[in-house]
Amino acid sequence: MSQDKTQLARITLREIRLPLVEPFRTATGTVEARRVILLELSDADGATAWSECVADAVPSYTPETVDGAWQALTDWIIPLVLDKSFAHPTDVHAALVSWVPDHPMARASVEMGTWALAATRRQESLARFLARSSDLGAPPRKSVATGIALGLTSNGTDMVNQVRLAAAEGYRRIKLKISPQSDLGPIREACAQVGAKAALSVDANGSFSTDDMTVLKEIDAMGLSMIEQPLDAKDFEGHAELQRSLRTPICLDESIESDATAERMVRLHSGRIVNMKAGRVGGFTEAVAIHDRCRLAEIPLWCGGMLESGIGRAYNVALASLPNFTLPGDISPSARYWARDIVTEPWTMDSEGMVMVPVERAGTGVDVDRAFVDELVVRESAFSAS
Repeated sequence: MSQDKTQLARITLREIRLPLVEPFRTATGTVEARRVILLELSDADGATAWSECVADAVPSYTPETVDGAWQALTDWIIPLVLDKSFAHPTDVHAALVSWVPDHPMARASVEMGTWALAATRRQESLARFLARSSDLGAPPRKSVATGIALGLTSNGTDMVNQVRLAAAEGYRRIKLKISPQSDLGPIREACAQVGAKAALSVDANGSFSTDDMTVLKEIDAMGLSMIEQPLDAKDFEGHAELQRSLRTPICLDESIESDATAERMVRLHSGRIVNMKAGRVGGFTEAVAIHDRCRLAEIPLWCGGMLESGIGRAYNVALASLPNFTLPGDISPSARYWARDIVTEPWTMDSEGMVMVPVERAGTGVDVDRAFVDELVVRESAFSAS
């Protein structure tokens, strides 16, 4: 087959349960072990790539769930692409979004996997392949800055200590989960502790409303680097009005579901920063389009995380190497979340908070620890071309 075409011959789904080092608590719930859907994609010539579906077990972040994604992949998405020949991964995106407009995270796990598979066939890194697909034409960075997201805590002293430790470890940005009921005193103390060592931000996961202006004004006075998703994801007009009244940049996360919603944000001035999660927007095709649009609008991006394993983190690192990802992303080292990762060489960062991009390795740049994955599998299903 031509190097420029990919024909998917086999896709194997595996669900694993990967325990977190410590529970992660947000305004919408607590996670102690991550249910992860892994995909192993093989083409007609025997090339393989692994990808990951980032859906949560429960519909807290988005309506999509692990079980719903599994069904969508099994019943609709995989049958649609199996044994088909695609000239470019953007063609996979076009086919999937036409027939399965919902389930973006399930679609993304296949679409992003075909990007890695195509890069592997071309013997180039996923980061370089992505960079060539952007209209901006800039090469990928060789290292990217990383931040850390800290979950909600019931003890303000513990939170301040976590912030101090994260700054000492070299993280470039430290994000705190908040809700309208959060005690703001420890956040002020954290600001004083961190100073210029790292950018401090807060993430509300849409838990505030315009009735909470008093609290939002107090947060605005802290001099944070951003306030992430304060209002409901659909409320672009409310975010625009709120941004006009705040000095602190608003960062939209859940609101950005596609290039069309990014265009709406730009047009209404609903925020000044975007947290990009490729799984949320259906994969790399939309992610690159949003990246290019925001670059033209001078809106910086950073790569958000969904508690990915080392496989999913490889895709985040490749995405974060694009030029408009100028803010530190949620691409923490493997040891931050997992006692043992499912890749043979866990992700690390240096003392300056930088993660190396495997620009010289074909595909994702990571090797899967198959034996460990086999130990963690709770269900598996394989699909082959007829």
